[in-house]
Amino acid sequence: MTSGNEMQIDVDRRDDLVVASPVGEIDLARSPSLRSRLGELLGEKPPRLIIDLSKVPYMDSSGVATLVEALQVSRSKNSTLVLAGMQDRVRSVFEIARLDTVFTIVADTATAIRDGS
Repeated sequence: MTSGNEMQIDVDRRDDLVVASPVGEIDLARSPSLRSRLGELLGEKPPRLIIDLSKVPYMDSSGVATLVEALQVSRSKNSTLVLAGMQDRVRSVFEIARLDTVFTIVADTATAIRDGS
């Protein structure tokens, strides 16, 4: 059981990119916290925002909607948004919704960093 609705999100800033790594399940209770943090990060207008989902075992539709919103905001700010390290259960949600054709999805954060340089 989680202790509250705040989502732990580790942030790593580098020269031309930001890596945001949410930890834990992203569901209706926790997605507002993620939405707020991603909004703050995109407000800084990083050239690239990599969202490392390797520590997210489950995501419901509210989490997916949060990432779709972040993608729209990133495009309006000319930032590139990349999803990295998706676990199979989360990836299947994106595939069912056909969002794997909308997002840039890579195997892991190292790949996302290398591909963008």
